[in-house]
Amino acid sequence: MTPRQRVEAALLGQRPDMVPFTVYENKLPTSEAERRLRNEGLCIVERRTPAYLTRYHETTVESLHYTSDDGVARVRTTYHTPAGDLTAVDQPAGFTTWHEKRLFTSPADYEPLECLIADRYYLPNYEAFAKTQALLGGDGFVRAGIGYEPLMEIILELMGVEEFSLQWAENRERLLRLHDLLVADRRKLYQVVAASPALAVNYGGNVSPEVVGLERFERYILPQYEEAAEVLHARGKLLGVHFDANTRLLAPGIARSSLDYIEAFTPVPTCDMTVAEARQAWPGKVLWINFPSSVHLESLAVIAETTRQLLREAAPGDGFLIGITEDVPEDRWQANFETILGVIRQQGRL
Repeated sequence: MTPRQRVEAALLGQRPDMVPFTVYENKLPTSEAERRLRNEGLCIVERRTPAYLTRYHETTVESLHYTSDDGVARVRTTYHTPAGDLTAVDQPAGFTTWHEKRLFTSPADYEPLECLIADRYYLPNYEAFAKTQALLGGDGFVRAGIGYEPLMEIILELMGVEEFSLQWAENRERLLRLHDLLVADRRKLYQVVAASPALAVNYGGNVSPEVVGLERFERYILPQYEEAAEVLHARGKLLGVHFDANTRLLAPGIARSSLDYIEAFTPVPTCDMTVAEARQAWPGKVLWINFPSSVHLESLAVIAETTRQLLREAAPGDGFLIGITEDVPEDRWQANFETILGVIRQQGRL
């Protein structure tokens, strides 16, 4: 089987000839080691080619890339909406981006934010998506995405945790109006993604129970998974979520959901559930884990034994994938990835 075929088989709950080992495209530097790993079965997961394009009816977007006096590169993005301007300032930082100023800074921003959300629409980007998959061939798997859940977009993108907490306490009714607009916005997007060439679709993620809490997760986030699943399943798509934080508190709700796979699940010692506990908590769901990030700092012997333990807990191995979804130290990734893949090739064959 090719690396892509292994991923597709595992996502469908089947048993490929070897437990798939995957890595996000931006975590795998182009190099001799990268070529060797791909030849031995590692699969690249490409997420940069979206299945849709975001457009606006009346809003215009202006981006300015500049280097400030402190020598740091920044991007200032201004949305000129019919209800007023909104500006964000971001600092690109390698594989991630630091939000220095978010679009929402005070209650005066609710009206232009609502205008911005109501003004946007989505167009198919299917040809580019299919072209990327064809270019990768059997070496890679292209996954579609929906973006954050409405509540998580507010928390992580529009406001930030601190401002969200203040608005939740002091201005909840207006915040929930914004949330409802985002729910309506997502409904437009589900149909576009469902008609795409993608097999698997990620919906949001980064759901931290310490921030979201159980009640908000059950009331505001889980229903969005159900709506999306209904549309996507009707077109033969699989739906998953990037659950990369502690999941024990949220586990019962995840079990009840219509999610097909749990992606980026990070087991102990980094987060609070083992693979064995996850398999027991979510029978019938595919488990696509992130190799526990903290272990990347350990010796190769520990990394090898951790891989063996993950495989033992996932036995017999159907519907199970091991992935790399977080940054790995620059001086460790080659040996670590080779060790993980070596154990999988030796013990992860089914």
